[in-house]
Amino acid sequence: MTGSEPGIDDRTYRLLVDAVIDYAIFLLDPAGRVSSWNPGAQHLKGYTAEEAIGQPFSIFFTEEDRRQGRPEAILDSARQGGRTENEGWRLRKDGTRFWALAILDPVRDPAGRLVGFAKITRDMTKRHEAEQALRESERRFRLLVQGVTDYAIFMLDPEGIVVDWNTGARRIKGYEAAEIVGQHFSRFYTEEERAAGEPQRALEQARASGHVEAEGWRVRKDGSRFWASVVLDAIRDEDGRLIGFAKVTRDITERHEAQRAAETLREQMAQIQRLEAIGQLTAGVAHNFSNLIQIVLSSVRLASAAAGDAERVRRILADLRASALERAGLAEHLLAFSQDLPTAPEVIDTADHISRAADLFGRSLRGRIQVDLDLDEDLWPIRVDPAQFELALLNVALNARDAMPDGGRLTVTAQNVNLDEGPSGLAGRAVSIRLRDTGVGIPRGVLGRVFEPFFTTKPRSEGTGLGLSQAYGFAEQAGGALRIQSDPGKGTEVTFLLPAAPDESLQQDDRVADGGA
Repeated sequence: MTGSEPGIDDRTYRLLVDAVIDYAIFLLDPAGRVSSWNPGAQHLKGYTAEEAIGQPFSIFFTEEDRRQGRPEAILDSARQGGRTENEGWRLRKDGTRFWALAILDPVRDPAGRLVGFAKITRDMTKRHEAEQALRESERRFRLLVQGVTDYAIFMLDPEGIVVDWNTGARRIKGYEAAEIVGQHFSRFYTEEERAAGEPQRALEQARASGHVEAEGWRVRKDGSRFWASVVLDAIRDEDGRLIGFAKVTRDITERHEAQRAAETLREQMAQIQRLEAIGQLTAGVAHNFSNLIQIVLSSVRLASAAAGDAERVRRILADLRASALERAGLAEHLLAFSQDLPTAPEVIDTADHISRAADLFGRSLRGRIQVDLDLDEDLWPIRVDPAQFELALLNVALNARDAMPDGGRLTVTAQNVNLDEGPSGLAGRAVSIRLRDTGVGIPRGVLGRVFEPFFTTKPRSEGTGLGLSQAYGFAEQAGGALRIQSDPGKGTEVTFLLPAAPDESLQQDDRVADGGA
């Protein structure tokens, strides 16, 4: 050191320099030989002052740097241009390397003559290794991004200008990096979306929420379109400032077209199923009404022939009424299915209407099947459309009849029940009505579909598939539920659970019917 600040002597400077151990601070003579040595230099480089002083400072350089004349070049740079800073590998006494940040300043006397150099060296190995690791990580990441060919991965600046471009982007969109870097990303959108401001809207959404995902048509360099899955993420620095956007685009045209084809196929299949259902319905309607016409004509002939026998005419007309009601039910099925059938719910005497329906069963089942009634006394009234209620019971009975071609037994039971938590959320007072047959039963693979409209296992000319669906719809509309159990070869049991009406409701309806208050 050749000078000092006013009030600070050389001894004070020496104490200051010797107190620094994180930096090597020493002097070189004009030829580059060590002329002073502080404890920090000994700590960093491993040489004592006696070992270092008088040695050329080139001993701290690697063999490669010495061969290339790097020590001399640094001295010449400082001698001619003043302060010189450099980084590089340096050697300790034991031969190990460390990454050094070195500053070399020329020292001149008052006359301007060069008397030596002041040198400060710091060990920056940890920072250098961290920077190297970061650079390596960035290099690998860039290689990874560039190696991806199925995705377009690129960066946008805050205004949406493309700032880099990977191999996948070139493959999918057709642009070379030189053609697209510096261009606005909106050129990938269709003309319609650009006119609607969609690119700017996407940037605003990503800026506000940090992340946007979308699908839509995008345009390649050659003008062709592809269906893209797009992810746009806002990129911010450590202080939260927006520095750009990361954009990932994938060409999913094949998947999109496959989905559209699948949707078209589903629509076609649904149309085919509708046409099949209409065909089944048409066959069923034609068959049922053809039978009805034959019954009517036959009954008219029989009634004409038995004009003098009032009792026989009465029986013929009763059978005619039962057949007409059975076929007329088909029309109500169709109206109910089309939601055009008006309903008129009222509070009814449950036992009375079950008995009426059972009387109709007897005529419809024509004596081949025995009908047994087991009704609890004082059944609670229910609020339903009476005609729909009887039709629902008849539909279940007719299905039971078809399940017993050789005859059998249909048992109808009804009882009051209190439900804590029943099917369809039904709770409280209810009436349970069970119809149990001794027929062939329903296969388990079919049981789950019996309530579907138009579903039937009968030949097309013998059924429409609307009977049980009407019964199911009636129960749901009445606020109740319909359940079915079946054992192949042992028979089927269908249960209506219908909410009970308050007793006073029945009494009030009776008073109104009698002209009361």
